[in-house]
Amino acid sequence: MKKKYFGTDGIRGKVNDSRINGQMFFKFGIAAGTYFKNLKKAKQIAIIAKDTRLSGYTLEPALVSGLASTGMHVILLGPLPTNGLAMLTRKMKANLGIMITASHNLSQDNGLKLFGPNGLKLSDRIEKKIEKIIDLQISKNFSDYKSLGRVKRIEDANLNYINILRKNFPKNFSLKGLKIAIDCANGAGYKSTPLLLHSLGAKVFATGINPNGHNINRNCGSTYPNNIKRLVKKFKADIGISLDGDADRIIIVDEKLNIIDGDQIIATIANRWKKKRILKSCVVGTQMSNYGLERYFKKLGIKFHRAKVGDRYVKEMMKKYNSNLGGEQSGHIILGNFATTGDGLLVALEILYSMSNGTKASNLLSGFKPTPQVLENVIVADKSIINSKKCSRAIKVASKLISNKGRLLVRASGTESKIRIMAEAKDKKTIYKCVSIVKRSILN
Repeated sequence: MKKKYFGTDGIRGKVNDSRINGQMFFKFGIAAGTYFKNLKKAKQIAIIAKDTRLSGYTLEPALVSGLASTGMHVILLGPLPTNGLAMLTRKMKANLGIMITASHNLSQDNGLKLFGPNGLKLSDRIEKKIEKIIDLQISKNFSDYKSLGRVKRIEDANLNYINILRKNFPKNFSLKGLKIAIDCANGAGYKSTPLLLHSLGAKVFATGINPNGHNINRNCGSTYPNNIKRLVKKFKADIGISLDGDADRIIIVDEKLNIIDGDQIIATIANRWKKKRILKSCVVGTQMSNYGLERYFKKLGIKFHRAKVGDRYVKEMMKKYNSNLGGEQSGHIILGNFATTGDGLLVALEILYSMSNGTKASNLLSGFKPTPQVLENVIVADKSIINSKKCSRAIKVASKLISNKGRLLVRASGTESKIRIMAEAKDKKTIYKCVSIVKRSILN
């Protein structure tokens, strides 16, 4: 059964549309509180964090009201990276954690990411159960007035998160002598990222650290890597680190101004972990992972599996194969020894740790030569067009054209009104022709 509210990564949409508004967030709070308060815990607790969107100030109170109405106690953490929320959900032994964010989208969007008590994103099965509760008569899930939940705010969530990250590395880990440029996308990592890197001794040049409620991801962050590229060039930095709005993605720029995507970062970490005998059974990527990455792992003797797009599905496959490393080309990377979801700052620390002995970023992060790849995002009014006869026929034609030469992947975005067309092959003419065939069938 298709889900009604949840996409590939939580719930997301335009602010004040049919799903992303105060009334619906009140219902989401009641539904999540009703489902999770049935866990056998001495105290029923939900913790909430958010990114820096102005709409968070209207959606958060509605969500809190819904949760407290079911008898769930609520702790507010304020702006915090998504994995910070996941880590603290587990550390504080909460029933659930809720992140109010639309990730890399602009400020007109917002949404939710839900985490269970183990710090993992919810399975499709649990999301469907919560959806059923959303559509029930809400008053039947209200708590008795004596059992209403209490609400409090804690101010040191970012420091708690930073302390957890630091404990994953040796006490003598130092970044002294390194010049690091960072772009925090005016998002959830704007406090923790510069604070942690400064504390480790790095000279930090920061941008995207002045959120105003509207500028999150706007011409900055991981979806605009040229922004951090300019900063690296201006300050002659050793490395540039770019996060997205909720800081669960990372894109890197080396000192030679090469843009390093998630595939190259995963390759770098996998290679190091294999040599150190840290890497477990395999590495998990997605359908979008570059074919060059797959060939690189084959050369190294590392098993590689592809999951559906979405870091939740990557994590599920990692669990299936007992893997401790997985991620996406977009920069969602899960370091399974330390985290349950993508964390841009944690991944940055892993790369910086490898550079702390004097290794240049360009030498470290050039593991394989990517297969030429093109990704087109086509904006559509109705994503079901992908199933039309015209589009299906075009996909068959393009697939036949690229057969035995490369790969073609056409999919509907799980979070936006877009059809994503990806093609990769050594012959660039073939790539563009395949993309054009499919794109025309969607637009015409």
